[in-house]
Amino acid sequence: MDCLFCKIIAGEIPSTRVYEDEKVYAFRDINPMAPVHVLVVPKHHVASADEVNTANSGDVAAIFEAIPKIAAAEGLTNGYRVITNCGEDACQSVHHLHFHILGGKKLPDQMA
Repeated sequence: MDCLFCKIIAGEIPSTRVYEDEKVYAFRDINPMAPVHVLVVPKHHVASADEVNTANSGDVAAIFEAIPKIAAAEGLTNGYRVITNCGEDACQSVHHLHFHILGGKKLPDQMA
């Protein structure tokens, strides 16, 4: 498999890790769109939200259990945004399910 995020999880490509457990890996985005921009991914490859099913939904639940811990560790006490992109029209650039945690400033209330 030639998946960028699978290679990051495996340690083949360096990343700035901010959180890790048996199901979840989180690291800083290399092109941050906010003062805090962390990517949270399942360690088991799932291509996108379209592939979430009963066999892997526990991994997604683990991500959502980890997100508040990551946000707290990053000092996001006044709120944050969680985003995932699914498919080409949503500009999903890496086909490994991932969630962006954005915060550290007042974020715009409208999508461009």
